[in-house]
Amino acid sequence: MPKLYTTNCVNTFISVAEDCPARTGEEPRPRGGGPTVATLQYQMIAAAPYKYTSDDVVFATSAAGRALDAKAAKQERSRAREMFFSRGQACMRASPLGKRFGWGVHADAEGRIAIYAVDSKRYQALAGDPKLTQVRAMRSKRA
Repeated sequence: MPKLYTTNCVNTFISVAEDCPARTGEEPRPRGGGPTVATLQYQMIAAAPYKYTSDDVVFATSAAGRALDAKAAKQERSRAREMFFSRGQACMRASPLGKRFGWGVHADAEGRIAIYAVDSKRYQALAGDPKLTQVRAMRSKRA
């Protein structure tokens, strides 16, 4: 069996990037008539906070995950996911939610994630929680 990589983290808060232009949590809009990765990630996480892990979201919103239709057999889905994670993948630190749209990502003790607007009280509480590993979303531009 090939080595599988993961984007999951536990007890972690990913605050917005230093160069994030959003001062409030903005809902990403579809572009060119179709959903963007940001739109898909936002809809998935906002609709079900703490239901999915980072791996669930990254895979479901990737081209490989979107290529599978809803009727895909569990075995087919499992095989596609295994192939996808046989290579390292960008984690939620690279998500446009934290880089561009003003959303912090919290991973709980089981690795399930939720998002919080940068201007919310909950975001401030999580960003200041010493029990959480604190990291920032990746910058869009080089320093």
